[in-house]
Amino acid sequence: MDEKLWYLKQANLFEQLSAEEIARVESRSRMQVFPRKGIVYLPNDPGHSVFLLTSGRIRLYHVTAEGKETVLAFIEPGEIFGELSLFGQAQREEFAEAMEKSTIVRIPGDEMQQLMTDRPEIVLQVTRLMGLRRQRIERRLKALLFRSNRDRLVYLLLELAEKYGKPCPEGLHLGIRLSHQDMASMIGSTRETVTVLLGELQYARSLIVKRRQVILTNLEQLANVLDEVTPEVERLIATSAQRAQQSATLQQQPFAKRRIPE
Repeated sequence: MDEKLWYLKQANLFEQLSAEEIARVESRSRMQVFPRKGIVYLPNDPGHSVFLLTSGRIRLYHVTAEGKETVLAFIEPGEIFGELSLFGQAQREEFAEAMEKSTIVRIPGDEMQQLMTDRPEIVLQVTRLMGLRRQRIERRLKALLFRSNRDRLVYLLLELAEKYGKPCPEGLHLGIRLSHQDMASMIGSTRETVTVLLGELQYARSLIVKRRQVILTNLEQLANVLDEVTPEVERLIATSAQRAQQSATLQQQPFAKRRIPE
């Protein structure tokens, strides 16, 4: 099976398509590999295509007139991006850059338009995707207003925990490698400030920083910094507390009777 065809079949957006429709999309699509920091597109580039990420990670961001970066979103394998071209955006407005070696499938915009005409459910999925991304950006912008740098950073860490949090012995590991500059670009701060704040949070035993990796060791303590948190963060806090209780119970048992919780 052609590699492009396999990736298209695995994408949620295309799972309802017939074999003939998938084959048609595959025949007109092109696969590309980008190295780390490779630019997929730039502002003002023609918006003639939609992109499906098959491996790696893509960063979408703006650059202000002062030269500061503002991160809009991270794209994960199986997600599409550049979809605004389907709704009348003739030129790109943001940068798309590979955060690591990444493979994409470039799908012609007119082919996607035809699919959306033939399959109204695809229109619904694309608009839902756009809505979710917009909601995430608006939530982050709201969090930036009238908040200290510390509050902004905590909000970002909890937002990342929702999408990338993975349980580990120390707490919740954020499964995305971000530099201090990356974090600063997402909260409208500076690299130096983020470095200092992460050090303070680590001293307070709220997290652990290990070479561009972050482990949140006390979610509840971090959440208490903010006025409100999302239901997903509340669920993560409850789950984390449950694991901590199970671990404490295990430690109290005689060694011969210990059983690792599933």
